[in-house]
Amino acid sequence: MLTRSKPGWAIPEASATPEGVYLNRRALLKSAALPLILAASPLAAGLARAAESSDPSAGLYPVARNPRYSLDRAVTPESEVTTYNNFYEFGSQKEIWRNAAKLPVRPWTVTIDGMVEKPQTVDIDTLLKAMPLEERLYRHRCVEAWAMAVPWSGFPLKALVDFAKPLGSAKYLTMQTFLDSSVASGQRQFWYPWPYTEGLTVAEATNEMAFIVTGAYGKPLPPQNGSPLRLAVPWKYGFKSIKSIVRFAFTDKKPDTFWEHLQASEYGFWANVNPKVPHPRWSQATERLLGSGERVPTQLYNGYGEYVATLYSGMEKNEKLFM
Repeated sequence: MLTRSKPGWAIPEASATPEGVYLNRRALLKSAALPLILAASPLAAGLARAAESSDPSAGLYPVARNPRYSLDRAVTPESEVTTYNNFYEFGSQKEIWRNAAKLPVRPWTVTIDGMVEKPQTVDIDTLLKAMPLEERLYRHRCVEAWAMAVPWSGFPLKALVDFAKPLGSAKYLTMQTFLDSSVASGQRQFWYPWPYTEGLTVAEATNEMAFIVTGAYGKPLPPQNGSPLRLAVPWKYGFKSIKSIVRFAFTDKKPDTFWEHLQASEYGFWANVNPKVPHPRWSQATERLLGSGERVPTQLYNGYGEYVATLYSGMEKNEKLFM
């Protein structure tokens, strides 16, 4: 008989926030916790409702949860996740969510090019209907030593790689966000290397943990969280999880990524989480949980080592894997 042991970071499904608590809106309205959440951020709640009602993909959610990806901590309150954001296109402060929430996400097209069988540009809603949507409970660890746990909806990045049909000679996947300084005031700051660019090896991109996020908390993803497409690579620091993607390009050359270009000594290409490797200006040994403020120990690869550690076997001596 085939059996599978649970990963070290997982707990029984019953210990995670129940699916109905945040997916079933009628249950939420009856819950005593909802008035507290809405009172904490009524504008955020209003914007979320407005975005959901105007998003043509709203009917796709909620999607079925994949039980393979569970959590060892409570899901972070939605109000925290939607109002505490890094999105440098709109500024460097965490409170930029009000401006970022105004990002128009329709019409939106995605270009797939580079070393592929046939370059193409696809409308976001056409792409969503072609992808196998599911929900995953993922931890997110920022390089700034704060963390959250989110019910992301979306599809495996591998599904998009298969859709793109890259050539066998492609070794890396480069991703870029939108470029429109008339909407994103942060892009008027000429000292940043816009557009925001990130990259993975094809091996990383096709790992089962690499996920393209299109929704959260059973709804379309809010613009301030990276709508309509963002990356989630939970074993890496959060700056690798590029938001509002408009281009996927396959290449045989290592991408020049946004933060590595700005400060390679602090923000490397690999950016894998490791509590024993400090940032040059602070420790990475612990992390602060959004919502509770509790500080907990950081785990190697953010607790996902059993899925991803083999990607880096033999690279330790020549690559700065944890920066």
